[in-house]
Amino acid sequence: MSGASSSEVRHPDRAGVLCRTGSPLLPARLFKPEYSESFRCIGPACEDSCCEGWTIYIDQPTFDKYRALPPGPLSTIIEENVLRASADANSTSGAASPFAQVRMTADAKCPLLSADRLCQAQVAHGEAYLSHMCATYPRAIYSIQGETEKALSLSCPEAARLVLLDPDLPMSAGQNDGSLAGNVAASGSDPWQPHFWSIRDFALALVRNRAYPLWQRMFLLGLFSQRLDAIALADLSEKVPPLLAGFAATIQSGTLLPAMEALPVDHARQLDLVLRLAGMLLKRSNLRPRFIECLEAFRQGIGNAPGATLESLTAHYADAHDRYYAPFFQNRPHILENYLINTIFRCRFPFGSEWARTSAVPSMSHEFALLTAQFALMKGLLIGVSGSHRERFSVDHVVHTVQAAGKHFDHHMDFLKDAHALLVEHRMDDARGLVILLRNAASNPFQPALSSIQPSMHASGSDMSVPPTAQSSAV
Repeated sequence: MSGASSSEVRHPDRAGVLCRTGSPLLPARLFKPEYSESFRCIGPACEDSCCEGWTIYIDQPTFDKYRALPPGPLSTIIEENVLRASADANSTSGAASPFAQVRMTADAKCPLLSADRLCQAQVAHGEAYLSHMCATYPRAIYSIQGETEKALSLSCPEAARLVLLDPDLPMSAGQNDGSLAGNVAASGSDPWQPHFWSIRDFALALVRNRAYPLWQRMFLLGLFSQRLDAIALADLSEKVPPLLAGFAATIQSGTLLPAMEALPVDHARQLDLVLRLAGMLLKRSNLRPRFIECLEAFRQGIGNAPGATLESLTAHYADAHDRYYAPFFQNRPHILENYLINTIFRCRFPFGSEWARTSAVPSMSHEFALLTAQFALMKGLLIGVSGSHRERFSVDHVVHTVQAAGKHFDHHMDFLKDAHALLVEHRMDDARGLVILLRNAASNPFQPALSSIQPSMHASGSDMSVPPTAQSSAV
């Protein structure tokens, strides 16, 4: 490493190094979302459509191609339904205004969608006539220090299957060969950029560390985020390497285990927050049938019927977790890990999408709260769905739940902002409060050797609020 001294904290798994300290100009980059390269759209065979249920933006080059089409049925549809966006579109989210937008039909479908569920523009003129948004979905493409990566949006059923169900998700980039040095050295004035890869690698390695139950890994990730925030104003080249090495040693020793085991299991507060988060989704328009099916299964699984109380709902929820959810995921631990891994890639955790796009000052604790809100909602829904299907609960139900819920909240720009505001309101936005959303049962004994690390209804009537009358697992 250019003659610089370095030290490593090693784990006996294929990833090799949990963190590397040394020269900040040559960061280790152990993980990248290679699995995204395996994605292939299955077209009309898909059980859902990415051409309905949300907003579709059109970039200017594609808009210009559309306007140049010869007169005919297709050009008429485009002229009537592909409209220039207003100057202040998306201004509230801080995003750049889209050039144009598709006006969806009354049933929330793209007017270019044919009866056999194909894009008429693509069928008639080829893939070059797809907008950038349509051509790249479900890939989430971004660039860090000149390096382009692609994660996947799990709102696509095929992408959800590819990510969630692979017990050995391809994401190992191997040891850094120094090729990023120029990019890092030229990263500008942002002091965090030279440390992006090593910090993200650390977070990914921690999520994969099965020596701890998943809720404890998440709690440790929250503490890690807090400590990153605490050194934000210091000389990062001096502070980040020892922080990574010290935190890795703490994780390996298990010294934080007693403090974590003292944290409470509070099913009632957890369910209450899950219900509130789910209730926020019901305020959105265009509830799709697949998401309504998911909510109905969740409602059944927690016993949300006339006469139910918070006490009875909590009892059903805890029972569903212990009898169906926990045994299922104990035998398939990669599913929830892969969900978190993909979210870390997609959201550029712990720095955040806004930091990657604008070099805004990152708040690692804030990004952890957003990650936890997403995970806790998905986990809570899966607990309820498992209680509905019981012994029949399967990977198909998991994919359905993750995809349908993801399609609903991933594409509402203000959902995560509102979810964070809810956590703040209930004083659950710190690491201790967030663990209430994550812990459901006592933990299995700690394994300090770390040898187990692996790379792995009616829409208008829906109401997720609590009615007014209202083995232990390491998962």
